[in-house]
Amino acid sequence: MGGQGGNNKENAARVPTLMVQGTGSNVGKSLLVAGLGRAFARRGLRVRPFKPQNMSNNASVTADGGEIGRAQALQALACGVAESVHMNPILLKPQSETGSQLVVQGQVEGSISARDYHKQKPELLSRVMESFDALGRGADLVLVEGAGSPAEVNLRGADIANMGFACAANVPVILVGDIDRGGVIAALVGTHALLSEEERALLKGYVINKFRGDERLFGPALTIIEEKTGLSCLGILPHAEAVHRLPDEDSMALDNKNTSIAGAPHPGIRIAVPRLPRIANFDDFDPLAAEPGVAVDMIPPGVPLPLDADLILIPGSKSTMADLAFLREQGWDTDIHAHLRHGGRVLGLCAGYQMLGHAISDPQALEGRAGTTRGLGLLNVKTVMIAKKTLLRATGTDDAGDAALYGGYEMHLGETSGPDCKRPMSLPRGKQGGAISADGRVQGCYLHGLFADDTYRRDYLKGLNARLGADLSYAQGVEEALDELAGLYGACLDLDSLLEIARAR
Repeated sequence: MGGQGGNNKENAARVPTLMVQGTGSNVGKSLLVAGLGRAFARRGLRVRPFKPQNMSNNASVTADGGEIGRAQALQALACGVAESVHMNPILLKPQSETGSQLVVQGQVEGSISARDYHKQKPELLSRVMESFDALGRGADLVLVEGAGSPAEVNLRGADIANMGFACAANVPVILVGDIDRGGVIAALVGTHALLSEEERALLKGYVINKFRGDERLFGPALTIIEEKTGLSCLGILPHAEAVHRLPDEDSMALDNKNTSIAGAPHPGIRIAVPRLPRIANFDDFDPLAAEPGVAVDMIPPGVPLPLDADLILIPGSKSTMADLAFLREQGWDTDIHAHLRHGGRVLGLCAGYQMLGHAISDPQALEGRAGTTRGLGLLNVKTVMIAKKTLLRATGTDDAGDAALYGGYEMHLGETSGPDCKRPMSLPRGKQGGAISADGRVQGCYLHGLFADDTYRRDYLKGLNARLGADLSYAQGVEEALDELAGLYGACLDLDSLLEIARAR
């Protein structure tokens, strides 16, 4: 491993690189990389995003046939480049409190416990460096996103996500602190204090994120931080409305996802989504929530599914059978049946589709114990889990008939079959798949991203409420939000200085 890592370090040193690390999770690292990527790409630079290690159940299928975190897919879009498995060489997809599915350079390499993964990280560093080297070829700039916080020094011995990677690749680092959550001075000073001298030498400054109010009042804080750390502030970023129009990666964001208010009048369409513990690919709902007149409510544990919902949407999950058991524990299965008796409709996506069938069999114990689990029985289908994972990008033509890439994708273990599959759903771009119940009110399919297709989404929503005037262009909205972020970062950060830092490594 040492020889390979050394060669990659020498080759990768040729590309200018800047790493964004945070004082904690959800401080804005992902979107900072996306916004900077768009800003530098607009200058004509060939920019590539990179995240050595990611932990997320939101993933995307790449053009080269693997999977990466959705945040890196958004960053690739911001940079105007195709997604690659090398943008996120290590992806952990949590399946339980102590274990995750391990994806290396886009392909599943089995399940692993937290303890065993920690032991394996030194071996994985060579794969990380290999991807970093591959990504840097032909690039003018690589923007690297850290994971969590570098101050987790109890895990530093085998770190590959933050300073472990930064030291191995010799890349400069800027720290991001979130002032909105409070304690940003302590977070920045404390992070600096917990780093080694070698790690501190890589720190080139810090950015304050999500600022509200008068910046002049923060002046004394900047002095204190510089006195304690020797670091200068590279910019103060205000709270940006544009971030709410971009997909979230962290499930913590689901706490603020509801788009209707308790006691408020019924919107044009209300969609209820049970919040499963291992919910996956929840950006499926973002295009729906963006539509005027549509409310998407993430229903937390302990709260019944609303009877007045027009649609109950059962989401994807990284642990289908465990989340199905949780759904039953919450009494949501009873709520779903009551919803259907009142004339409602149900849609299951991916794992949600599997849950709607009569049975889910796992003969190889891919999700835990081998055996068969009873489904909700709302679709006359059954699913058998198989080891080979389906990773498939959906393609088609645009409205003008020109060849175009459609952003839908399949990503699942298991094959589903049964009589209701003879009544497949109509999917975007003239495709068909999944299954529909005999009465037409229960549907399921494996396709993620189907509602990002504007024409399909409009037709589907009008089927729930013919009076809804849906005319949103979701993809255009994402592009406009990325442009807004790029403009904001260009105004609040010294892009020339950041580029100098990246080139001086």
